[in-house]
Amino acid sequence: MTKKTALLLAFIALKFLLQYFLIIPGYDLHRDEYLHLDQGNHLAWGFMSVPPVTSWIAWLIGVLGNGEWTVRFFPALFGALTMLVVWRTVERLGGGLYACVLAGSCVLFSVLLRLNQLFQPNSIDVLCWTALYYILISFIQSRDHRWLYGFAAVFALGVLNKYNIAFAAVGLLPAILLTPQRNLLFNKHVCLALLLALLLISPNLVWQYQHKFPVFHHMKLLAETQLVNVNRADFLKEQLLFFIGSLFVIAAGLYGLLTYKPFAPYRLFFFSMIITLAAFTYLRAKGYYAIGIYPVYIAFGAVYIGSKVNVAWLRGVFVLIPVALFIPLFNVAFPNKTPEQIAANPERYRKLGLLRWEDGKDHQLPQDFADMLGWRELAGKVDAAYTLMPDKAATLVLCDNYGQAGAINYYSKTGVRAVTFNADYVDWFDLSKKYKHLIRVKSWHEREAEMKETGPLFATGFAADSVTNRYAREWGTTVFIFRDARIDINARIEKEIAEERW
Repeated sequence: MTKKTALLLAFIALKFLLQYFLIIPGYDLHRDEYLHLDQGNHLAWGFMSVPPVTSWIAWLIGVLGNGEWTVRFFPALFGALTMLVVWRTVERLGGGLYACVLAGSCVLFSVLLRLNQLFQPNSIDVLCWTALYYILISFIQSRDHRWLYGFAAVFALGVLNKYNIAFAAVGLLPAILLTPQRNLLFNKHVCLALLLALLLISPNLVWQYQHKFPVFHHMKLLAETQLVNVNRADFLKEQLLFFIGSLFVIAAGLYGLLTYKPFAPYRLFFFSMIITLAAFTYLRAKGYYAIGIYPVYIAFGAVYIGSKVNVAWLRGVFVLIPVALFIPLFNVAFPNKTPEQIAANPERYRKLGLLRWEDGKDHQLPQDFADMLGWRELAGKVDAAYTLMPDKAATLVLCDNYGQAGAINYYSKTGVRAVTFNADYVDWFDLSKKYKHLIRVKSWHEREAEMKETGPLFATGFAADSVTNRYAREWGTTVFIFRDARIDINARIEKEIAEERW
């Protein structure tokens, strides 16, 4: 084993170690993770919220036992693969051992440590962006047309994982046209590669057509409820924070793309970054949508610095800068403090804008952290309510949102299968059962009206319990029990499903 290989394996091992170390017991999985895990129980070529790749991995997680350790393993794996691709990109660009180590340090001690803690499409998204850029660099170098087909395959995988990767093409195409590399587009293999990508993506396109393109409905809802609260200045500020310890390396990469002769064939990457960020900014994208842009520029920067800096102590300082600047982030960017500790020292989080939620307001905890609390408690209280029902087979567990339904299904010890009219769950109602009883899970801001609205539809009804963790985003969520329906529950459900469909 060479020294370079040993160091690469050390970086990968440290990556996995940190992913588990940076989250303390007491936090549950994240709201979104429960939805993705439930998608593994309903495999399809698409969902309202995301394309199918995450559901395939969720199915595999289920095969492997569905434990939280396994759930967290896969995003850590995709993060490690991202680091590997960056390492290979440095080698492809002619960088030596030092450049590899510098790039590895920058990628390891970055926002990816947080991103790769969560089972969401984002980890694969960043991996696909990074792999696309690596493949393009390889094709520019070799002119081997096989790289074009690899590009098509990775792009298709990225689309089947998260449509966000389309922004990579939005940035690359005009950037290629602006540089002499435009001649890359004029050969039959580009067309054949496009056809391959279309063929691989087509099952999802067919699914979208059959379901009246729910992706557009989802994007419309996202724009109306979340992106409308995104401040463009905040988006740009977040870009600086994501790789704060690597900004000098990224800046060196951009400078090198303009001035360093060996980088001349890759100058399109300079324009691609500007165009892609401009598109994200204009559309008020969430900050993390753009994370996939940066790893390749770390590779460019590491190679440039490695070629220009020969002073040993300065080289060492450059490797340590990402580590040193990571230390302050260690204290605020990860769920490694209890909610009580965070609430007792809010200023350090507020200064970084971490207490600002999607509703545009400040709260006690960062939104992602609050989304990792209260779920076991909720599932336990729904289980307790379920045991009180006279006919469990005729009992419907109906929630307000996908986080509630998914968490109940994940943590339930009694086999409860909760549903909601929210997100993909609208397709997962089992109407082959004749329902007579209802366990209703209502968010705190709607619970007061529940007895007035639903109570008269049943012979008996009462509030059984609620989520008491005041730091949880689901604080106050109430579990209601309703027995002996006076109406046809199934008919009511069918009507509401029809109203909710996109």
